[in-house]
Amino acid sequence: MRSRRGSVLAIVIWSIAICAAVAATVQVLATRQSVMGMESLARVQARWAARAGVETMIAIMEYHTENPDATDALALIKDLENNSAGELETGTYDIRHYLDGVEWAGPLDEHSKMNINLVPKALLINMREMTPDVADAIADWRDADEDAGLLGAEGEFYRNRGIGYMPRNANLRSFGEMELIAGVWPEYARGEDWNLNGRLDPNENDGDLSWPEDDGDGKLNQGWSGILTAASRTAPQGPSGLPKIALRSATPEEVAERCAISAAQASSLITYANQQNARLELLLTRPLATLAQGRGGQQQNQQPGRTGRSSGGQTRLNQGASADASLSMPQIGTILNECMIDEFTRPAPGRMNINTVSSEVLTEVFDLNPKLAESIVSRRDARPEGITNMSELLEIPGMTPQILEPIARYLDVQSWVFTITARGQAKSLGTEAEMIVTVNRSTLPATIQEYREP
Repeated sequence: MRSRRGSVLAIVIWSIAICAAVAATVQVLATRQSVMGMESLARVQARWAARAGVETMIAIMEYHTENPDATDALALIKDLENNSAGELETGTYDIRHYLDGVEWAGPLDEHSKMNINLVPKALLINMREMTPDVADAIADWRDADEDAGLLGAEGEFYRNRGIGYMPRNANLRSFGEMELIAGVWPEYARGEDWNLNGRLDPNENDGDLSWPEDDGDGKLNQGWSGILTAASRTAPQGPSGLPKIALRSATPEEVAERCAISAAQASSLITYANQQNARLELLLTRPLATLAQGRGGQQQNQQPGRTGRSSGGQTRLNQGASADASLSMPQIGTILNECMIDEFTRPAPGRMNINTVSSEVLTEVFDLNPKLAESIVSRRDARPEGITNMSELLEIPGMTPQILEPIARYLDVQSWVFTITARGQAKSLGTEAEMIVTVNRSTLPATIQEYREP
């Protein structure tokens, strides 16, 4: 009997132990499942918090597109900055970007950088780490022909190396496409911003502890991505919100009314716009009457006294170039804002916004005197409304029409494309999620050009 009772006791103890082990296993699995469920829920909460930030930025952009303020060039920028952080019931969002070595609140203005499809080779070579062969290769990638530059690379170069792709022979569609071009190394293109999110991530500020290599100085070295973009676009609207006037098909009456100039000045302006290779920026350095008469460096490739239309047309155009054709600098600024030469057919590479462009771009790409570049930045930052037209730059000491005219063709006073890098954080576990969305606000509703979730 004692032996039987001992056996039963052992069996009971083993049964209890097995049940305890099973219960512990079930508890561990249940805890893991619960934690996984909480983590999944936190990821969803963080993602939707980031999404809320993106939607907020898009709503603000659309509002300012529909309700422009021609007297305040910084109205949109300030509104975006003021709403760059927000709190929801289950999470928060924060939107920031780096530019010129400084962290800023709000989305990145793509017009604060030079569009790679717009910058000529002569300006590309001014950039640090840029060599003549790489500048030629970039130019060959963009142009439509198969004729390689002196040190460049066309289809034969890529074909002989079995790379599996050929030059686009058209505009680059994204900044990342630059790394396909011969001689463009990621280290030069991205710097420390390896994921191209425009923010200083922990692995980009820890020295040699993790990839990529960085100097751990608390600043983001963005390489060429800090001064070049392929995302900026032109738009048919001027700062007034009205469609820009296409001078080659406009009437003197509508030009005179929009630009606050006389009918004679409007006729002269239309006369000049109908010449070959006309550029409105030349108004900064040459009298309108001179340009309208076909002088001032914009001669047409035609015989004297002929326009390619008819002798009657020539007479009418010359009549518009009267002595009352001189323009003031504010009038020229309005013309640059509200007029264009040809009809707007499709978006082209966008100009830089003088109100957001960094001093780094002004000095590196344009090779401006650093003191003059700093004066431009200081003047625009000192004005609550920013710079509303190009002529205001002439108020800056050291700036002359001769300096402004060649760079004005790359400058504007408004922006249309922004990249929103929104980081959402769940309140429950602190889980983070990030969205990178590039938005073109020139249309209503706004258009998403690029969307990424790293």
